Amino acid sequence: MILYLHGFDATSPGNHDKMRQLQFIDDDVRLISYSTQHPKNDMQYLLNEVSKQIASSDDEAPLILGVGLGGFWAERIGFLNGIKSVLINPNLKPEDNMAEHIDRPEEYADIANKCVKGFRALNAGKALCILARQDDVNDNAKVESTLKEYYSIEWDEDQKHKFVSLASQLQLIKAFKAS
Repeated sequence: MILYLHGFDATSPGNHDKMRQLQFIDDDVRLISYSTQHPKNDMQYLLNEVSKQIASSDDEAPLILGVGLGGFWAERIGFLNGIKSVLINPNLKPEDNMAEHIDRPEEYADIANKCVKGFRALNAGKALCILARQDDVNDNAKVESTLKEYYSIEWDEDQKHKFVSLASQLQLIKAFKAS
């Protein structure tokens, strides 16, 4: 089972395309949609929904994958549920770079402060981070600097922030899920 978390642009047709591509790895790909506007509510909803999805599956190695803002959530929700995560161009500081787009950006900082201290060290090796060199939204050099001590980092030379095609990354994701 792969749980897919969209980014801030929840209605993008690219989300459906990525989910179809992920079906080459696992035929059980499930979208978990959330508001993107209310971080504390999103956190509670995502924790509950992911727990429910894991309980309803017999997959012994479920995976959560998120793009952009979904990567922010995939890292934390994956950690809290004890499952591996794939972070694609994760937005690590939405409170800073999305303040004009969300109702309560300060809630992201509050969530980060309330998260388990040093959670990345506890989660080391349980996430794979895929970064686009051509990302037109994130500064992925900063993302790499923040995450490289804890997770494998893979660079894609062609994709932009929304990461339209996962084709060249599917075998990598499949191997990570199976490891």
